[in-house]
Amino acid sequence: MALSAPPPPSSRPSSPSPRIRIGSAPDSWGVWFPDDPRQVDWRRFLDEVAQAGYEWIELGPYGYLPSDPARLAEETASRGLRVSAGTVFTGLHHGPGVWEETWEHVAGIAGLTRATGAEHLVVIPAFWRDDKTGRVLEESTLTAGQWHDLTSLTERLGREVRERFGLKIVVHPHADTHIDNAEHVARFLDATDPSAVSLCLDTGHYAYCGGDSVELIETYGERIGYLHLKQVDPRVLADVVTEELPFGPAVARGVMCEPPAGVPDLEPVLAAAARLGVDLFAIVEQDMYPCPPDRPLPIARRTRHFLRGCGV
Repeated sequence: MALSAPPPPSSRPSSPSPRIRIGSAPDSWGVWFPDDPRQVDWRRFLDEVAQAGYEWIELGPYGYLPSDPARLAEETASRGLRVSAGTVFTGLHHGPGVWEETWEHVAGIAGLTRATGAEHLVVIPAFWRDDKTGRVLEESTLTAGQWHDLTSLTERLGREVRERFGLKIVVHPHADTHIDNAEHVARFLDATDPSAVSLCLDTGHYAYCGGDSVELIETYGERIGYLHLKQVDPRVLADVVTEELPFGPAVARGVMCEPPAGVPDLEPVLAAAARLGVDLFAIVEQDMYPCPPDRPLPIARRTRHFLRGCGV
């Protein structure tokens, strides 16, 4: 039987071009906790994030938005919003003894995340000092054994979440955690399986800890699975470093600032991400806890306008 010739290139169906999809998160409205009197009501957050021109949101701290899937779907759809990811906090460096408790916590959030149609679960390592009070909770550096527990159990988490919920975990380097600066991020990535674990690059946290986001994207591009967009005010950061301030008080002082006033420059970061040739979410997260309730919306609108000027 003769084989027919392939169609000319012009007649072949073209695959969609890779996209960077922009969204925002409760964090940009000063929301850090499921319930806090200094935070805006979740209805106001949903109303305003839509008004600011965003289509995608994250769930934020579990319990802030409705945890009933049907109610959440109704509230987001009525505002033209879709969910890109949920977020979990884990302390897997504590070893196998915390696995069952961790999984119980993760499974509830992963189930809600999957029900929204999202495909990502942002995993933030445990803080070594409290992000609200600054109280030191444990040593700021890990032993070799703790590194092994952290990497091996994170791989297990990635596989379990994918098999049971169909989600991809993206681990978020974060100030005041054990995965923070360039050295620790590289150590973590080099010790984990790319098929199980990807990275959520938060440009603000990485700059806060002295990292170069463009260099990280160019070095570990195949591991970048998700982006958080934010900037750091270098003048405030210099004082934070000098005074050894915890992250919470640093945020209250304004260390995370409105683009384009800080670092890193987001246009080269987005250009480097676009060169990876893959679909990526880029979620705006300007830490502002606590903040006046009328402050977030104007900033969100200006930030969306700025990012359009960056081509996304």
